[in-house]
Amino acid sequence: MKVTFPHLGQVYIAMKAMFKTVGVETIVPPASTRRTMSLATQYSPEGVCIPFKLTLGNMIEALEQGADTIITVGGSNTCRMGYYYKLQEQILRDMGYRFEIIPIGLSSHKFGGFMDMLKYISNNASMPKILYAFSFGLSKMTVLDDLEILANEIRPVERIPGTTTQIYRQGLMAVDQAQDYISLQRAAHEYKKQLRRISINKQLRPIRILVVGEIYVVLDPFTNLDVELELCKLGVISKRSLYVSRWAKWSLFLNPLGIDQWHKVHQAARPYLKRDIGGDGWETVGEKLTGAHKFDGMIQLSPFTCMPETMAQNIMSHIKEGLPVLSISLDEQTSKAGLITRLEAFADMIKRKKLNRSRISG
Repeated sequence: MKVTFPHLGQVYIAMKAMFKTVGVETIVPPASTRRTMSLATQYSPEGVCIPFKLTLGNMIEALEQGADTIITVGGSNTCRMGYYYKLQEQILRDMGYRFEIIPIGLSSHKFGGFMDMLKYISNNASMPKILYAFSFGLSKMTVLDDLEILANEIRPVERIPGTTTQIYRQGLMAVDQAQDYISLQRAAHEYKKQLRRISINKQLRPIRILVVGEIYVVLDPFTNLDVELELCKLGVISKRSLYVSRWAKWSLFLNPLGIDQWHKVHQAARPYLKRDIGGDGWETVGEKLTGAHKFDGMIQLSPFTCMPETMAQNIMSHIKEGLPVLSISLDEQTSKAGLITRLEAFADMIKRKKLNRSRISG
């Protein structure tokens, strides 16, 4: 069995570690490129969203490299993406590929669905081994998220541009190469220390922007055209509402216990949206209200044709309270130059607004 899975930010590092620990050969598809996008748009229905297209492109490139088993997300209680694997499977079979596809029902089966998948692909490995593999992969994802959060805090105020990005990328490689908990902890400690030692301009007071929206486009830098990196270049500290390690801990462990990790966000959204509308739409509305006192602005990222995020965008435009919001719809036609122009204008507007407030209060 040669297992593969679609890309989603740095998740491949954690997934690769899990599969290697249970003795499964893993084929990681190449990082998404224009070729991936070209393959995706060539074989996908025109009206589907960019997560469908890019995950299909990842699958094609992985199958070209010899993969025979695809792990992907599927099942009920999600948006349309929960059903995409069926159509993707049919497209790939029509292209002549022979493979097995295994959907993980994370929304319905939670932690148990992930354990069942690991047990199946590892040919019934022992439960202690499977639990260790999952724990080790999740630990890697936690370190990766911590490094990214720290890098996004430091990058806008670094004295020598590019220093943070260089150290951060070295940290990613070190985490990827870590073979056990000891080497992983050593890598985490070393690169967090290096990031904190970067010379910064303490006179700068960067604005803070929250990035929210549909989980795939928020987490995947290729899909969102490195929006967080571009914000940092504009002297903006960006923070996401979603990080994979925290989402996994909340959704796989706390939710089955009846603990709603989004309780405050959902409560804030209730005057405008009283129930889940699929995807991350409910959370997007609530984040605008709960983030009002922590951030200066908010960017909503959504795939073109994403119904939950379209509904959230229409609701947010009628909310007077909360943050100024820039909504960005993404598909294969979105240009980076156009994105940067919109980010520049949005950041400049927030900075001017903040400056005017300071003058008035002064």
